[in-house]
Amino acid sequence: MTRKITILGGKDKPGGEECVREVCIERGEVVGVVGPTGSGKSCLIADIEQLAQRDTLSHRKILINGVEPSYEDRTNPRKKMVAQLSQNMNFLADMSVEEFLILHAKCRGVSPERVDEVLEFANKLTGEPIGREYHLTILSGGQSRALMIADVAIISDSPIVLIDEIENAGIRKHDALEFLVGQGKIVFVSTHDPVLALMTDKRIVMKNGGMQKVIYTTSKEKEVSETSSKIDELLLGLRERVRHGELVENIHTDPRYDLPA
Repeated sequence: MTRKITILGGKDKPGGEECVREVCIERGEVVGVVGPTGSGKSCLIADIEQLAQRDTLSHRKILINGVEPSYEDRTNPRKKMVAQLSQNMNFLADMSVEEFLILHAKCRGVSPERVDEVLEFANKLTGEPIGREYHLTILSGGQSRALMIADVAIISDSPIVLIDEIENAGIRKHDALEFLVGQGKIVFVSTHDPVLALMTDKRIVMKNGGMQKVIYTTSKEKEVSETSSKIDELLLGLRERVRHGELVENIHTDPRYDLPA
């Protein structure tokens, strides 16, 4: 069982040592990766995905449960330890949602009966219903992301999940993170979105390609997170109402929206 992942610092873009020399993340934690465009967020995510061993441009090293992962752990697709979800994910397979989920369940040695759980949770994450008969290639961005998050949480046995900039995916982000953590995953979220960033337990701040510092989310920030999550849910609901041709004239008197004071 993967209980802990450790990131050992390497070099930043200019070639100097990273300010952060070691970061440990425990099972069930959510870690944000934040910083401006070009700061090195995607590079850090790639290092974790590859379980880097000082063999990437950053010279970082990744430990699993305090030890180096084996060559088998790094290269065998059947032992894939990391699942990655990105903003630009699209399906190319010529099959239905149900066929895809059943096939993946069989590959992972999971009962096909869990397909129903995946669909149920995916439909909780997005306002756009996903039918089991829907063809993968017709799914919208929000539907695709919701389906893959549910699939990773329920069918995939990869203990580490990397989420790369899903802020505009049109899904219920708080529910997604909460469920992944509930399944015992270690979750990394690379994001510019303050709603997502404040949902994390701590966040790695990137600058000039290096880990600059680690900020632990405070209790006050958790309060801000709760408020911003309500606003995010409001915007998601408004998006669906506009999409379905409804009038939106007064949200303050609408009982569906619990607006923050």
